[in-house]
Amino acid sequence: MPCTTLLVGKSASYDGSTIIARNEDSPDGEFTPKKLAVIHPDQQPRTYRSVLSHLELQLGETPMRYTSVPNALDNEGVWAEAGVNERNVAMSATETLTTNERVLAADPMVELRPGKGTPGEADYVPEVPGGIGEEDMVTLVLPYATSARDGVRRLGALLEQHGTYEMNGIAFSDVDEIWWMETVGGHHWIARRVPDDCYVTMPNQLGIDAFDLADAEGAQVECMASADLRAWMTEHHLDLTLRDEGEPADVFNPREAFGSASDADHVYNTPRAWAMQRLLNPRSNLWDGPDADLRPEDDDIPWCRTPERKITMEDVKRALSLHYQGTPFDPYGRAGSDATRGHYRPIGINRNGQLAAIQLRPYEGEATRAIQWMAFGSNPFNVLVPLFANVDEMPEYLCNTTAQVSTESFYWANRLVAALADPHFNECCAHIERYQLHAGASMQALANEATRKARGMGYDEAAPELAQANQRIAALLRTETDALLDKVLFAASLGMRNSFGRSDG
Repeated sequence: MPCTTLLVGKSASYDGSTIIARNEDSPDGEFTPKKLAVIHPDQQPRTYRSVLSHLELQLGETPMRYTSVPNALDNEGVWAEAGVNERNVAMSATETLTTNERVLAADPMVELRPGKGTPGEADYVPEVPGGIGEEDMVTLVLPYATSARDGVRRLGALLEQHGTYEMNGIAFSDVDEIWWMETVGGHHWIARRVPDDCYVTMPNQLGIDAFDLADAEGAQVECMASADLRAWMTEHHLDLTLRDEGEPADVFNPREAFGSASDADHVYNTPRAWAMQRLLNPRSNLWDGPDADLRPEDDDIPWCRTPERKITMEDVKRALSLHYQGTPFDPYGRAGSDATRGHYRPIGINRNGQLAAIQLRPYEGEATRAIQWMAFGSNPFNVLVPLFANVDEMPEYLCNTTAQVSTESFYWANRLVAALADPHFNECCAHIERYQLHAGASMQALANEATRKARGMGYDEAAPELAQANQRIAALLRTETDALLDKVLFAASLGMRNSFGRSDG
């Protein structure tokens, strides 16, 4: 699933929160409807069967309640994608990653092998299930994770036992830490703690560019990995790091060992990391022109770096909505040429399905700590909505997505706005900017008011109060979104090519 991830350490964020944020994008030529949900313990399956890989697992532990962003249609499984559980542990899964032939040969993907023939006959070959994938990971791990580290360990154990049929990146956070985990081949994995003073940009490529094997095998302060990673890498000659004679082989570059740097990466993936870092560190490098320090297709764009100033939720939204504004590559811009505009894959693309940005606030109690910010549809045209995670249900406006297009649904309303506004961008952009500013500020004010009112309440006591606040936020959101749709429809109607007036003759 093509996606873009931004992670913000607690010392890099504006208020000391850990923030994990990711766009979930549909595959090329598809638009997968999404919704928001709260999954209660009695709704969590005890026997889980993957729709895509047919893997069946017994989930024996008692699950916690958690939020989820599943597919609106269940024909391909749950695809829960992002959420927060009752322990204020958050998870975002997954960022589809690229790899290389050497890794796939050393540890092949665990793919479903269909059965052949008829049971009981001599030539019958039974089905062999595949491993776990994006469809499964949040459902299998988040209801049971007690910390970000615990989430990494739990998923790591599942990968080592059952394998995976795809390369993925997964984020885990709690109020103290963010961990980024990357699958490597069918059964191997690595995870690195995001430095507190840094942010991380991830654009569908294996991203970690420095890893300490000694730490992963020992104290695990900053790194974790599958237990046999060093031996497996040695056997298959995967480490490409140049070292002086006698230098220990502890620190290596996973991006070079396990990742890719193809021509397709340089158009589809790498430029997105460049765009986000250009936004968040505008003066740290020369980004544009023939003498640029870093270019959109460079393979050495850092995995993490310290921002020039602390990062806000508005920065997160803007970064995950970028379409190369201020460069010759902006499909809506006037700079550049037909050859450059639209040359690189935008972050804010037509296929954005949902953006979940999970903020865990250290200055709030357990009851009001977690805010799950949500947007649906194409990000240049939508708004980020703050919603409390400690609730038993989410507002209908964000939960009621079906296959049928309807302005009763926030998902479909955003899709309509984007499709109407895109061909009339210059006529509609002012309406959208005012919507994002006014609705965004008004919803944050409601969230601030509810936080103050619920502060000091116990976890269970606060839940109904926060649910009511979410309802007020959703009601305001719907009013503002309906008004925007009216303005955008009017502007788009005026711009129809079959327009004609008596005064035109």
